[in-house]
Parts: sequence; structure tokens; C-alpha cells
Amino acid sequence: MTDDTPPLPDVLAGPLLRRLSTERLLLWLVTSRPLDLSLMLHPEGHPPRRLLLGDDRLRRVPVGRHAWLHLIDVSLATPLPTGTLIDYDLKVLGEAGERGIADWGPHLLHEGTNYLSFVLGERHHRLLHGSCRKPHHDGPDGLVRADAWLAERRREPQEWPAWLLMTGDQVYADDVAGPMLVAIHALIARLGLFDETLEGATVPDSQALYRDEATYYRRAALLPDTESGTALRERFFGGVRKPVFTTANAHNHLITFAEVMAMYLLAWSPVPWRLVEMSPPPLDGEHHHRFLVERAIIERFVEGLPACARLLAHLPTLMIFDDHDVTDDWNLTADWEQVAYGHPFSRRIIGNAMLAYLFCQGWGNDPDRLADLTARGAELMEQARQREGWLLAEEQDDLLRQLRRFQGWEFRIPGSPPLLVLDTRTRRWRSERHPTRPSGLMDWEALIELQEAMLDAPSAIIVSPAPMFGVKLIEAVQRLFVLAGKPLMVDAENWMAHRGAANVMLNIFRHSRTPGNYVILSGDVHYSFTYDIQLRHRQEGPRLWQVTSSGIKNAFPVSLLDWFDRLNRWLYAPLSPLNWFTKRRRLAIHPRDPDRAKAGERLWNGCGLGLVDFDAAGRPQAIRHLDARGYEVGFPLAREQ
Repeated sequence: MTDDTPPLPDVLAGPLLRRLSTERLLLWLVTSRPLDLSLMLHPEGHPPRRLLLGDDRLRRVPVGRHAWLHLIDVSLATPLPTGTLIDYDLKVLGEAGERGIADWGPHLLHEGTNYLSFVLGERHHRLLHGSCRKPHHDGPDGLVRADAWLAERRREPQEWPAWLLMTGDQVYADDVAGPMLVAIHALIARLGLFDETLEGATVPDSQALYRDEATYYRRAALLPDTESGTALRERFFGGVRKPVFTTANAHNHLITFAEVMAMYLLAWSPVPWRLVEMSPPPLDGEHHHRFLVERAIIERFVEGLPACARLLAHLPTLMIFDDHDVTDDWNLTADWEQVAYGHPFSRRIIGNAMLAYLFCQGWGNDPDRLADLTARGAELMEQARQREGWLLAEEQDDLLRQLRRFQGWEFRIPGSPPLLVLDTRTRRWRSERHPTRPSGLMDWEALIELQEAMLDAPSAIIVSPAPMFGVKLIEAVQRLFVLAGKPLMVDAENWMAHRGAANVMLNIFRHSRTPGNYVILSGDVHYSFTYDIQLRHRQEGPRLWQVTSSGIKNAFPVSLLDWFDRLNRWLYAPLSPLNWFTKRRRLAIHPRDPDRAKAGERLWNGCGLGLVDFDAAGRPQAIRHLDARGYEVGFPLAREQ
């Protein structure tokens, strides 16, 4: 850093409100140096509290020479009230006094306020949920829309959602625009994010990777030129084209831990963007034109980041990964796993994304369950800080191995109704007879654990990143590609793609001791829909609702989805004999038509987030989509068919 380089801001990203309760608060923050902090809490109608954040309440983890995670975990002897606005301020303490959020983060404040606020719900009466937020998708950002919606109800705590649920693909580590990668590398250099060596790659380390002429738009060329490397290119880096649904652009796939960490900062906060530029690197004509188009989209994305950061600082947020948080088709088949985990370079890429997920997403869901992994990660980072910013390769690989083998990413939130958030990525039901066929989204043991959590439960909200009950026609198309041995071409990842997992899942709902009300919240598919579901020939339940909202900033090709939507309605009408060829023939499924849809449309295609209201029995009272174009879409009660 030269003498004329302006000083770094103290706070780079956050605070993000994570898992909150009346007796415990989790907040996530990234700073440019280790800070001394205090937390001010002022519940409406109650006296204020001031809490010094000492070592018992704050863990500081270096991830670069000028980048520190601050994981804030505050236990409260006196519980906070529910159902009321609680103002809070995070003060930075220094020799010149203390500075509050109004000083160091004014973009986080609603107009006319001096403090941030949150509300602790008495029950899970309302949930905001969504998935799939890709910065260079040419469309509006659902988080910006949700911030505007919340601002209109700023003084109405009864209207605030109990949680914001991010149900997958919070970042796209495998699909990165060229200008975003340029910004990532500029931020890595500015913050001194830690370097690493790269075993099995054609470049020796992260610095060589960033300088390599193939680092932009041609990263697949950096893989080893061996037979296994060729297979890896085809399976891991999207060498197979996928023209039917979505083409996974892996030409700028993130590789190092520093790249993924920088991606999180740039996806969640406007502050790091003040430190970087997006000047085009040397590129050929085609890639240069693409860069300019993508840059214009990214610039619009950055304009909305103050609102996104403001939303995440006001609503408690829970997150679970899907594939793009790590890589497209992550653990899709047993064959994919054998190839990807059989090479040291791909193991490192996958592991780095999982380590960043641990720090940026997983910790805030369940810090107690992840305490050992978080401590190991903090130790690795501290070693790098003491070694001039280089991660120890052997220790890094050992930690990443533990992350891959860890079984415990799922979590539960008690309440009325309880929230059951599923891991559908790492506990897969692998096919031993046909390793090229899709694995089940959860293995037998994980499904039994889900069943035990639901037995005799009068209601539950289940978060499954992929819909448990999807569009039959699309699942049938995926099935055809699976039978042809090409599951990777169509992202054949649905619950019905694996017979064993599908049967166990359906049997859970058919069990005599699951007679309650169960709402399944999902994303993944880049369109939104709602089904009311009942078991045929059984009067006493359960009642199921599949509510899917996707994406926050992503969408399905419009004309293609329109055809799928209409064909699905024609081919799988209630009396159609094709229904007998699906695994769901014992279920009566009634789609809810969006109230803004054209005649014949049941799938809503538009960026935004879902908003669901629940009654005391756990049944959805109202299901809406906050469309990022500025209006609401309702899914009224289904008509009997």
C-alpha cells in the first residue's frame, strides 16, 4: 500500500443478523482490523442495555492481512421481549471515543433513523424465503425489493417476518462474471487475503493463478493435462453443454479460499466496491465484448447493495447451501464424487468453498454444532497470519477433509411451528449399482432422522433446497436424460430421481403418526409455484403444502418455461393416465394459480422472494411472492380438481 492510498474503512461487511432468540444473539461482521466493540440494545418500552463484547462474546478470525471475521455470540441473562422493535447499535471503540453505525455504516439505516432494529417473533407467524442470487443475471434483485417492503412497515413489528430464509445458492462460486472476478482479485490484493499453494494444478499457487493469462474466461485450461484432468474438465468444469435448462458457465470458477471470501464480501456489502475497479484485463474481442456487457449488469447490482445490506442487518437470517455455493452438480452422482474427490486440485476447490460457507453461512445457523470446525478454521487462519499470509497446505487439506466428511450441516429451530432445515447435498443416497445415476438427495439415515423429528408433530416447516414435489413434466424430461446416461446435462436433481429416497420420503408423510400440517419451503428451480397436497383415501392427514420461491436474482428462460408450464398442465391433468407413471400417484396435488398469471399459467417467473403467513396450527394463511419488479403476486387457495 502506497503512502497516498486512502485508509481502509473499519467495517467492510455487516453486521448480518443470524440466529436470534430471546436469550442469545449471533451477528456476523467483517472488518479491516481487529476491533473492540460494544453492543447497545434498546427494546421499545424497556430500558436500554449496553454490552461490552469481550473474548467470551466475540471471536476474531483473520482471513487476510487487513480482513478479520468478527463472530459475535451474546448470551443474555435477562431475556429480550418478543413482538416488539428492538433498536441496536454496534459501536467501534477507539482512542478517539466510540463510533456507532450512524458514523461508520449510514447506508444500513432506514431514512430518519439513527439505529438498526430487529424483532423477535413470538412464533413463526411469517417467513420470507428465497434462493438463487446471481449478481450478473440481468434482472432486479429480490433483496432490494424486500428491503423496500420492510421499510414501509418499519414501525409495525407485527408485520415483520420472524426469519429470512436463504434456501440455497446465496453466492455462485461456479458461475462468475469476468468483471466480478476482476473485482475479486483487486479486493484480494487490497485486503491481503491469504494465499495458498495449489497441488495438482498447472500453476503452483494462488498468486500464479491470479497472474496467469488463462485466469479470465479460460480457467478450465489450468487443469492438469492428464486423462483424469480431461474427465475433471468435463464433469467438474461444465465441459458438457446443457442447452435444455441452464448452461453452467464455469470459465471463471472460483478456486482459492481468498476468491470465495472476496465473493461473499462483494455479494453482501457495498463497502468493498469502494476499494476496487472493474477495468478490463487483456482479452480477445469476444471476451472483451462480454466483459463490457457483464460490467453494466454488475454496476446495476452494486447500486442495490446498500438496500441488500440494510435488509440483512434488520432481519434474522438462516442459510443452507445448495450446489452453486460450492459448484454446479455438487455430489450429483457417485461417479461425479469419485472423479471430483479423486483429484487434489478439485478437492481443494470444493473444500475452499465449504470453508468459506462455514465462516460466512454455517456458523450463524448452529454455532454449537459447528464449534470444533470453526475453531480448527480459526487456528488455520491464525497460522497463516503468522506466516506472512500463506495457508499451511497440509493443515488446510486436513481441515477440508474434515469438512467433506462432516455430517451435521442440517439444523432445527424450535418454535411454533418448528423449522427443520435439510442438508440435501452432503448426505446423499448414492447408487452402488448405477454410479452414473443421480444420488438421492438424502440418505436413508438422514431421512429416518427427519421422520423421527416429525413423528407426532402437529406441524412443521421443512426447508428443502430442491422442491420435494416439483413439476412433473420437467422431472420426466430429466428422467429421460438419466436413462440415457446424461444426468449432468439437465441437473437431474429432484426428489423423485432416486427411487429409494423418493419412496422413503413419501412413506414418511404416509406414516400414521404424521397426521399434522407440513409446509415445505424450497427454491433451486428459478421459478415459483405452490401446491396443496393430500394423501388419497386418507381423511386424517397429513396436509402438505409445497411452496417454492426462486430466484432472488435469477430466472428461467421465459419462453421455455411457458411451454413447460402449459404442456405440464395438459399432459398431467387430474384424469391423465400419465399420472400413473409418476411416484406421486397416491397424492392429490392441487396447484395454486398465481393471481397475476395469464390463463393457463401456474408457474411464476420473476425475481423476488416468497412471503408466507402461518396460522396457529402451522397452516399457510397467505402465500405471496414479492416480485422484484415492485408488486406482489398472490397464490390463492387451490380450486378442487
